[in-house]
Amino acid sequence: MTALKILAINGSEREGNTADVLRHAAATAVERGVEFEVVDLRNIWMERCGPCGDCNYRPVACELTDGVPGVVEKMIAADGIIFAAPVHGFGTSSLMQTFIERAGVGYLRFDRPLSNKVAGVISVARRYSAGEVWSQLTVNALLNRMIVAGSGFPATVHALHRGDALKDEEGLKNVDRLVERMVDMIELLDEHRRLTGRDDLLSAREVNERVGLALNELQVPA
Repeated sequence: MTALKILAINGSEREGNTADVLRHAAATAVERGVEFEVVDLRNIWMERCGPCGDCNYRPVACELTDGVPGVVEKMIAADGIIFAAPVHGFGTSSLMQTFIERAGVGYLRFDRPLSNKVAGVISVARRYSAGEVWSQLTVNALLNRMIVAGSGFPATVHALHRGDALKDEEGLKNVDRLVERMVDMIELLDEHRRLTGRDDLLSAREVNERVGLALNELQVPA
């Protein structure tokens, strides 16, 4: 039987507190027998969305050649995905914002391949806007029709200097709860598939949200 897997997308520009929190999350997942891989966006060749301006009309994936499609493939292959980012300028980090735009508009919007994958969100902040970034990334998961398992308080971790995140006991406890609940849901979905031989739980129905919109109809090739 193939091992279950969580993929974490690290939107931090540096090896710092967000990386420390994800190592903590990885330990919790591994204890449950789930593989845990981290993609550090700072190490991915990632172009910004270009000036072509035709993303809303294109029926095919983005033509920019960089590392984004490789990360998207990893996301599609995973059972669960954690979006983790620090707060920069009262919002999410520029790396995570760029990735959300490039992956979402360039690849994920055509048939929502992340549908029914289990999502988790972690934000890291000195003090302010942790909730705003957590909310933004959670809405992104919901847009992609992912399953967000409620885990109590949001997994927001407070830190200033390197190493401070590992001192936030309450924040790390919420990260533990998040990972535990993600694993619970991943195992439940996996059991359903194995027992029924079906993978159509929570059907996505329309291939994307643009179907049927008279003002912006998107023709997706079969």
